[in-house]
Amino acid sequence: MSDSSCYILDNGAYTAKVGFSTLEPKIVPNCIMKAKSERRRPFIGSQIDDCRDASGLFYILPFQKGFLINWDTQKTVWDYIFSKECCPVNFNEVPLIITEPLFNFSSIQEAMTEIFFEEYECQTLLRINATDLAEYKYRKTHKNDCTVIVDSGYSFTYIVPYIKGKKFKEGIIRIDIGGKVLTNHLKEIVSYRQLNVLDETYVINQVKEDSCFVSEDFMRDMAIAKDKGSRNTIVKDYVLPDYTSIRRGYLRDVVQPDEDLEQQTLRLNNERFTIPELLFHPSDVGIPQMGIPEAIMHSIDLCPEEHKESLLANILLYGGNTLFPGFRDRVYNDVRSFALDHFDVNVTLAENPLTYAWEGGKEIFRDTEFYSFCVTKEEYDEEGKALAFERFDI
Repeated sequence: MSDSSCYILDNGAYTAKVGFSTLEPKIVPNCIMKAKSERRRPFIGSQIDDCRDASGLFYILPFQKGFLINWDTQKTVWDYIFSKECCPVNFNEVPLIITEPLFNFSSIQEAMTEIFFEEYECQTLLRINATDLAEYKYRKTHKNDCTVIVDSGYSFTYIVPYIKGKKFKEGIIRIDIGGKVLTNHLKEIVSYRQLNVLDETYVINQVKEDSCFVSEDFMRDMAIAKDKGSRNTIVKDYVLPDYTSIRRGYLRDVVQPDEDLEQQTLRLNNERFTIPELLFHPSDVGIPQMGIPEAIMHSIDLCPEEHKESLLANILLYGGNTLFPGFRDRVYNDVRSFALDHFDVNVTLAENPLTYAWEGGKEIFRDTEFYSFCVTKEEYDEEGKALAFERFDI
């Protein structure tokens, strides 16, 4: 086995972050896509870059509601990831770290362990929550005992308090809002107001990423968005891709009627900040749950009294949704307003929110006790699947 490098697969529901610990990670779409223009060819992972026309893409996803249930699709994507085309690996030579969701079903854990040991012939395996990797990296960097990890991804948002490096399970909160809900809501609003885009998940996801921001003062921004004149600094046009000269759309200032431009555009006004607002008010789309800042406070309140001050001073945000401009400041302002005045509140946005957990895998591999966290093929053959449950705290 290699002591110099490790293969890390942060297996997210929307993208997989993958690579050797000695190199930079690759971000690969964790799905199979089919295009109207090329019906016979499925695009696996990063092959979507070869697609000539990405309008009307049909997604086949291995994850549903945050859990891996479509094994055929996932196996196809993994085969692609481990192949020469993407990020080749020989599991006989390097240990594998793979992430899975919190409270993952035991049947999924069993199947994953079996696939890697028996089909991919992995010799050393560590299955772990992505939040554990993020917390490990944060703890090593900030030298602290307590952290609240906020992981806001594709399927949901998790708030997980850690005390002395261990998950405090009674304080874990899941909010059923992630990037998928935001994209779907934007599709519905644009389809109702302007143009039918219900089949354009891929394009509207890009519109969301390029256009949306988190409002720090929602009522003020609503008032600005209502203005029909030049004081409306929020309204923008999004130029849609035509897949000949424009591969990805972009945001631009509103064009005057006398400027005759050929491109097809969407006019975006209050959608730009009302879509990410769902992360702070899930009840706006009928999900009776707390928003992120409220859930952070509730999670901390469920923890032992003596750790609350330290938890408030170490809140870490990562995951795709944290990339919205203004996200970190809004979370800080709201948590600050909920917390007692004499407590310090510190909210950190991970330096690279998409790959932060993957980077945590790199750190944990350097730990002198790394191999004691893993299960080897020998142990698996001797003691069976039960061992993986005892060893991995999912």
